[in-house]
Amino acid sequence: MMKRHLFALIQIITLSSLLMMYSELNAEPPSPIIVKLWQTAEDSTGLTENVLPSRGDNVRRITDIAEPSFTVYEVHKEKPTAAVLIFPGGGYYYLTINKEGTEAADWLNSIGITAIVVKYRVPDNREAAFQDAQRAVRLVRYHAGEWNIDPKRVGIIGFSSGGHLSARLSTDFKNDSYASVDEADQETCKPDYCILIYPAYLMSKQTEKLADRLAVTSDVPPTFIVQTKDDNNYVAGTIAFDQALKTAGVSSTFHLFPDGGHGYGLRLSKFAVSGWPKLCEKWLKENKIISDRSNKSDAGEGF
Repeated sequence: MMKRHLFALIQIITLSSLLMMYSELNAEPPSPIIVKLWQTAEDSTGLTENVLPSRGDNVRRITDIAEPSFTVYEVHKEKPTAAVLIFPGGGYYYLTINKEGTEAADWLNSIGITAIVVKYRVPDNREAAFQDAQRAVRLVRYHAGEWNIDPKRVGIIGFSSGGHLSARLSTDFKNDSYASVDEADQETCKPDYCILIYPAYLMSKQTEKLADRLAVTSDVPPTFIVQTKDDNNYVAGTIAFDQALKTAGVSSTFHLFPDGGHGYGLRLSKFAVSGWPKLCEKWLKENKIISDRSNKSDAGEGF
């Protein structure tokens, strides 16, 4: 009799464990958190956000953004995670919100990083976009505890024009681009690390020197850069920016591939540059931004 009761109890415990595992595996992913950057954008033009006509390339392009915001894609872990704000490209005219936004968020989540896709103001409003970028970093730090983020591991990634915006954010963080509006603006807008993927507009066409507002000093955070030699319009500026970082003593890792063009995002192609996410993950581990499971070290020990 005792054995039958014991066997039945074991069955109940085992079944309960299996049901809990099944529930966890099939649980709905947490809903993203959407945060407005401002209650009212300072130069709101009354534009209504819209999606541009498809070009048949599976890229969603949005423009006429007068009310900037960001979307937080959380990673549920016991310890606070690193976070990366994502700045999509689009020539400051539109945002390639899937290829250089949500697809990057999926990748960052897969390696244990909380991802924040930023919808900054477009079209043709670079100063407003910079205000949005500074404000977004501050808001993420301000809400770090709420979103289980380590405020000392808040980085940025930018693609194309978003790369220019990120480069400016990593070099011009001491200059406030707007008047403080609330407590969040007491936080620093300096990113802890910066990732630039085929960044654009880093060089002035008139002077053939680094563009205005890219004042590289030793205070610039560690930077990871990807570019290709056949990205003809922008490769010279990227090389110059990397050289300026190295001259200033900034930790900079630069991967220059022979070909691949511009605007590939994280999508696979025949070119070797498609392997950049693995190289970036390795860099993030080496800089202790995320943990390296191979040696079981904890992230967040500094650079």
